[in-house]
Amino acid sequence: MKIAVIGAGAMGSLFGGKLALAGHDVALVDVNEAHIDAINRDGLTLDTDAGVQVVPAVKAGRASAFAGPADLLLVFTKGYHTAAALHDASHLAGPDSWALTLQNGLGTGERIARALPGLQIAIGMTDVPADLQAPGVVGSHGAGHVRFWTLSGEPHPQLSVIAQALSDAGFDGRADPDTPRAIWEKVIFNTVMNPVAALTRCTVGAMAAHPDGRPLAESILAEAFAVARACRIGVDEGHVRAIIDHAYREHGPHQPSMLQDVLAGRATEIDSIAGELVLHGAAHGVATPVLETLTRLVRMTGSNR
Repeated sequence: MKIAVIGAGAMGSLFGGKLALAGHDVALVDVNEAHIDAINRDGLTLDTDAGVQVVPAVKAGRASAFAGPADLLLVFTKGYHTAAALHDASHLAGPDSWALTLQNGLGTGERIARALPGLQIAIGMTDVPADLQAPGVVGSHGAGHVRFWTLSGEPHPQLSVIAQALSDAGFDGRADPDTPRAIWEKVIFNTVMNPVAALTRCTVGAMAAHPDGRPLAESILAEAFAVARACRIGVDEGHVRAIIDHAYREHGPHQPSMLQDVLAGRATEIDSIAGELVLHGAAHGVATPVLETLTRLVRMTGSNR
């Protein structure tokens, strides 16, 4: 497949690099000049559980550096960059192209549909870990999976093609009609972890250890679960609690991504995560005072001001 990765940070570079190693024609589209230059000069270095590999075949650049159409646009930008990134990359989408979004949050597929009307879209989620260790160097240690389905909710033969490409690249990827539920569960998990960390500067372990940490998490969960029920999303509440407890036990030193964004002075994805839950709650008459307060406070920090 000819694949354009739109947003080649840690996650985009990891997926793009492994897809290139599997024999796909991959373009890494980004605006980070240091990262682009390092990849084009030295290759993309992947530091994974399998060891350190250099991917020489993949090329990086701004969207204008590549010609289309691509068979697949794999979207990994931050939610608030989606429209601008896809506008710049619109020439990479043809009449038979698909887009797969593995971005955080709710409403990701709808944003792509607004940016590129008529494009065939799959929405998904992943918990594959990745971090950008240095320009041109991505680390990924630990297991994860990828689940995706059409935005329309209807099956399509191309989903099997995409799943096979991910499998060839070593990802646990599967087309799953239950993907919207998995997306909601990840959003609720992120809503418990990210806004609180961004506002308090607490690591995951510090949130768990503080006497107010778990009661606050319960207040967030109560509202988020109520919104999900109102939207008729069959969230597995026990599973969400289990992955939160696992994070508290096993990832104590971790700084959630929204805290990292605030510390670096970057905008956050609060509107795609807690903010979307607030909007869905309002649309269904569900009060969300805790979620709304967290959303407003995070908006007032850093680049969200």
